[in-house]
Amino acid sequence: MNIEVHHINDTSIAELVSDAVIVSNTEDGLDLLGNVYYAGFDIVILSEKQIAPEFFDLKNGMAGEILQKFSNYRVRLVIVGDWVKYPSKSLQEFIYESNKGRQVNFVRSLSEGFEMFSK
Repeated sequence: MNIEVHHINDTSIAELVSDAVIVSNTEDGLDLLGNVYYAGFDIVILSEKQIAPEFFDLKNGMAGEILQKFSNYRVRLVIVGDWVKYPSKSLQEFIYESNKGRQVNFVRSLSEGFEMFSK
């Protein structure tokens, strides 16, 4: 895994670059949070493919636990992916509600994510 660093409006953004799954369980998510938090990043950008599919099954609590920690430490998380392929109504509602706020956002493209930070 590599971290590509971006600076937009005095904000440090860590874009994780990897073709492998980075977050396969809750502990991986918390380790990632700790690493980027102590490196001084304000925002983390992950690709959907870097997260285990279990994350997107809200029943198991993995997403809730990880996202709560990101919120507690005030590190914004942006996940880039194709969200229409998930038929779960609860996941679609979760994405919709998350995107109303600023802490966790689900976007369709990296450029859409960067556009959020430049406003």
